[in-house]
Amino acid sequence: MQIVIAGASGFLGTHLTDELVGRGHTVTKLVRRPSSAPDESTWDPYAGTYDRAVVERADVVVNLAGTPTAGNPHSEKWARELRESRVTTTRVLARAIADSDSTPVFLAGNGISWYGDHGDQVLTEASDSRGHALLTEVTREWQAATEPAAAVGSRVCVLRTAPVMDRRNAPLKQLRLLFRLGLGGRLGDGRQYMAMISLRDWIGSVAHLAEHESASGPFNLCCPETPTNAEFTRALAKAVHRPAVVFAPRSALRVGAGQMAPELLGSLNVRPAALEASGYVFRDRDVAAVLAAGLA
Repeated sequence: MQIVIAGASGFLGTHLTDELVGRGHTVTKLVRRPSSAPDESTWDPYAGTYDRAVVERADVVVNLAGTPTAGNPHSEKWARELRESRVTTTRVLARAIADSDSTPVFLAGNGISWYGDHGDQVLTEASDSRGHALLTEVTREWQAATEPAAAVGSRVCVLRTAPVMDRRNAPLKQLRLLFRLGLGGRLGDGRQYMAMISLRDWIGSVAHLAEHESASGPFNLCCPETPTNAEFTRALAKAVHRPAVVFAPRSALRVGAGQMAPELLGSLNVRPAALEASGYVFRDRDVAAVLAAGLA
């Protein structure tokens, strides 16, 4: 297949590109600079410009573009760029698909924060979205931006991605260091559910959705057995052979984490129901397996 990827230079995009090429697909990377290789094509999502021929030739378009979620959670500029970088790129690509004659598949990046805090309730793709936390509101707009592609019959898969646990990338890169220093601990009372996925399952599931012709709609990209924060804390401490006796009070997290506090204290007991129903088989089903893969 001919696959176009926006955000291919990022951590996830780089690994996904390698996987797709390894499966025999041809990947074209959308870049925001003059292209310097045959597998690159220049675009400017904020000007709405791109090479229409590239989209026309594509079987699948993947959007992973967006500014990092790590940043100053008290900054309105950071929050604005977080929202605009995701919504704008998705909208431009959805309209490009809608304007094409070939109507390629659209794999649209998104986040597991779409659901908002649901406490202990088990969540599947059929569950509702609640609350007004920053990332929850961003993910709603992010998903809505795919509508032009869906309206013309494109097979749209919304990738509701949980934090991808790998020692080379946030958040595990920072957490591994903290825990190895003996500074790791639970957040608040630790009873909140904490969705996550291993890198190899994230790559495998996205490649599966690209190749699986009947898959469409939202998909939770998370391990099937979601741990609580306390369970994650114990598992990571065991994996790095350090105690985890400290904890961060909820009141301190609300102040220090600002607009990102709901991501640390909210509870998302999520299941990848649609992904498993489509035939994807997870390699890392629980927190111990996810951390073993991520720390390897």
